[in-house]
This record gives sequence, structure tokens and C-alpha cells, in this order.
Amino acid sequence: MDILATLKAERLSIADFLDGLDDHEWDVASLCDGWTVRDVAAHLTTSTRSTLGGTIKGVIRARGNWNRMNADEARRHAARYTPAEIIAQIRETAGSDKRAPGAGPMDPLVDFLVHGQDIARPLGRPRTMPIEAAVASLEHVHNSAFYGARKRFRGTRLIATDADWQAGEGSDEIRGPVADLLLLATGRTTAVPHLTP
Repeated sequence: MDILATLKAERLSIADFLDGLDDHEWDVASLCDGWTVRDVAAHLTTSTRSTLGGTIKGVIRARGNWNRMNADEARRHAARYTPAEIIAQIRETAGSDKRAPGAGPMDPLVDFLVHGQDIARPLGRPRTMPIEAAVASLEHVHNSAFYGARKRFRGTRLIATDADWQAGEGSDEIRGPVADLLLLATGRTTAVPHLTP
């Protein structure tokens, strides 16, 4: 899989999706606790604009809390720009290979795939996740210490029902579509109803 080409396509797809939202939908609560759809969309513009210095300052302001830093940055960006400007920023950097400090090549793709669902599902708007990209992202998330999925699912096998993918060992199993497994692996327990033990 060409990661950058896939990421560009996903970014443009998200921009098109956001372009179709009604004004009130931007204020709907996303799957990210305490974040609106607008906050998540604003967050998606930041990875190609982040600098090491800015990230260090943000972490210091957030007293070392990475999640708080991301939330604060997203909310500042959401307050500063209109929805149209946020969409334009996503489109402008769709083909960029610039990543947030410390991020690997797969992380921006994971971000867009997962956050696309964080936005779409609460709105009741279907958003298909490309299978090949979802499988590669799930494999990355499962193996990365950053996401903590392997630790959380120790003793459990994750098995995709719509792709040739499984990981983990143990007598317990969780089966479901790869998109739902990816959401679960990144901490979205809202995916659980779509999964079967």
C-alpha cells in the first residue's frame, strides 16, 4: 500500500464529507469525549502544521498531559477558523508527508481513518473505511506501544470478519469488521456493540 497516496485520498474524502455537513452538525458531540465534530475536524489540520517547538510548549502548557495538549490545540484552532477554512486547510495539505513530532508514517492515516468515524457515527452518516488501509492501520495500532492496544488486549485474539487479519493470543476472542476493531483498538468502546466475543 502506498501510505501517502492513501492518506491523500482519505484527507480529500474527509474534506468532502465535512463539506456536506449542515451548520448545526459541526457542534454535535463526537466519539472523542468532550470534543465536538468541529474540534475533531480542527485537530485533523494540525499534524501538518505542528513544529517540535510548538509541541514542547503545548505539552508544558498542558502540564505534561499529551491528551490535554491535543484537546487544547484543537479547541483553539476550532475557535479561530470557520468550518470552510478548516476544510480548505485539510485540502491544502492533503498530499503533505509532514507529520507531527514523534509520529510515524502510519500515524496520520490512523488519525484520519479513526477520526473520520469519530465524526460520522454520532451524526448517523455512513462513512466507509477502505479495507486495505484499515487492516494496515489496525496492524500498526496493535503493534505500537503508543496506542497500548496489545497491553489492553493481552490474552485476547482480535479477529476481523471482513478481512484476512487476526492478532493476539489467548482463549478470549473479539470478532468484528476491521473498522470496528480499529476503533476498539484506539479506545473507542462505542465500537463494542458491533463486535462479538
